[in-house]
Amino acid sequence: MAENYVVEMQHITKQFGNYKANNDISLQLKKGEILALLGENGAGKSTLMRMLSGLLEPTSGQILIDGQPAHLNDPRDAKKLGIGMVHQHFMLIPAFSVLENIILGDEPTKGIKINFQKAAKDIQQLAAKYHLKIDLKAKVRDITVGMQQRVEIMKALYRQAHIFIFDEPTAALTPQEIKQLIKILRALANEGNSVIFITHKLKEIKEVADRCVVIRNGKVIDAVKVSETPEAALAEMMVGRKVNLGIIKQETDQSQKILKVENLTVENHGRLKVRNFNLTVHSGEIVGVAGVDGNGQSELIAALTGLIKSKSGIIKLLNQPLQNLSARQISQAGVGCIPEDRQNVGLILPLTIAENLVLKDYYHQPASRHGWLNYAAINQHGRQLIKDFDIRSQSEKEKAADLSGGNQQKVIVAREIAAQPKLLIAANPTRGVDIGAIEYIHEKIMAQRNAGRGVLLVSFELDEILKLSDRIVVMHEGQIVGELDPKTTTSEELGLMMAGKKPVMQKG
Repeated sequence: MAENYVVEMQHITKQFGNYKANNDISLQLKKGEILALLGENGAGKSTLMRMLSGLLEPTSGQILIDGQPAHLNDPRDAKKLGIGMVHQHFMLIPAFSVLENIILGDEPTKGIKINFQKAAKDIQQLAAKYHLKIDLKAKVRDITVGMQQRVEIMKALYRQAHIFIFDEPTAALTPQEIKQLIKILRALANEGNSVIFITHKLKEIKEVADRCVVIRNGKVIDAVKVSETPEAALAEMMVGRKVNLGIIKQETDQSQKILKVENLTVENHGRLKVRNFNLTVHSGEIVGVAGVDGNGQSELIAALTGLIKSKSGIIKLLNQPLQNLSARQISQAGVGCIPEDRQNVGLILPLTIAENLVLKDYYHQPASRHGWLNYAAINQHGRQLIKDFDIRSQSEKEKAADLSGGNQQKVIVAREIAAQPKLLIAANPTRGVDIGAIEYIHEKIMAQRNAGRGVLLVSFELDEILKLSDRIVVMHEGQIVGELDPKTTTSEELGLMMAGKKPVMQKG
């Protein structure tokens, strides 16, 4: 007897011109199952799920929901069939309250008015059932990324979804928020809901998924039981080769002070975010800054790169004062930055890859001549960096908006590193990228260190901090609360300090 599936995608192909994003893909999802969809950035995972959520239509193939053919012409069709998608980049209105965002488009009414009281009561019942703590009155712009994700989950629950699609749900979350999300996913499955979990993080797959479908270059490579498949095997299936995530650190000359920060104080919107901050980064050294999101890291980076002015203190690059210079002046002085937010800060999405790759020096030769942009030189430069940094794209003229998240990140890494900065600031450089791209980006950052440049690594990924850093400083409430040696510390000790607690020293 054939097994009953909640979702069956049969021989799905999605073609854009001559390019097949999905090529004859079939997969099944059972009731109460958490299915991981694993693949590199650009492998076709999100395209496949956009068809299941009604955002795209297949070129060929069919989708069955509860054994019946489904015609998903738009997201309303998906909603009627109980399908809810939590997108990697949230679909929320910042100026609206949490409550308003959840009910938008599905507002209960009393007469001609919206019945906010009934909506709030229904949502609170759902929140209690799934242990989702949310503040319905808060404005979305004022809540953390983790809380915004809960709002997206609550939107799907409120619309009575029983099939949930999570697209790279941990890409922007702190370790603590990831643990909470995994609990939520398990609670959803335990209630009989079915979950598709798009990711490239092997550790999370092992922790939460029942089965894993691996996609590479638009095709299904294999479908495996997670409990029976080692991480190394999943990684090899995903990228088509053995992946080496180990790092060999060369001895470097760390005698030169590249960055010197003294008593830096930074305010943002009238709030003190960085207080009496002191830090030195030497040549040939990676200094890791660890901390829970919201403890002043964003404001520190903004002050170092000229995006906001510091209230007081000194910032020096090779003994040259930088504080309160413009972003362009700081960039010209030799500071490169891989920013936290690739889409809003790192790239201009409507521009081409080649145009994004010259954003730091478009006003210099050869990118411009006599005040006019030299597109022959810009495009040639773009082709070279696409090749050098393995940016998966159709051409240098492809818009940045059309690239996968990992390839958008590679564009930024290429631009910043190609400029050969004296100091590279890398803020969550591998957030939302696959294991192959992580390996590649880590190699590029390590090459900066080995070339004698200074690197300031700000990351919420503790494994990344521990692996790449020569020294780790822990930031809490705008200050450094301790310094650790990555060779001797543990993630537990690091986690305690990130929470503002002094770890108990073991007596030898």
